[in-house]
Amino acid sequence: MKWFDNTALTLVIVGAINWLLIGIFQFDIVAFLFGELSFLSRAVYTIIGLCGLYLISLYGRIKDI
Repeated sequence: MKWFDNTALTLVIVGAINWLLIGIFQFDIVAFLFGELSFLSRAVYTIIGLCGLYLISLYGRIKDI
């Protein structure tokens, strides 16, 4: 399951960088690559959002050091 955690975390980081680009430069890289609200861009947004929801479970799985 560690590979899934790493994949989800990577996708959420990509999503965060996309939001940074939107906020600073008003440039949406997902829309640029896949089209403005095309099926593919909506699928990318959905997958990134689901990964973000999945990563909420990390709070319960992080062990105190």
